[in-house]
Amino acid sequence: MNIAKNMEAIFVAAAVLLGVSAYASAAAEATVALQPAIHVAAAHAPMQVVLIKTKRLTAVEKASLS
Repeated sequence: MNIAKNMEAIFVAAAVLLGVSAYASAAAEATVALQPAIHVAAAHAPMQVVLIKTKRLTAVEKASLS
């Protein structure tokens, strides 16, 4: 009789546990699947370098911008 009264709470708890376990297993599979690709790409790709070639602003030019 007591189980029938609490059936909604039991169903919600089971649904939450099922959702959490599905999310955790999917996240673990995605992490394992991506690790070799990231490792290979990092080993063969050259480091990206950004060069900025410009002159610095003078105090008068900085004042005119604001």
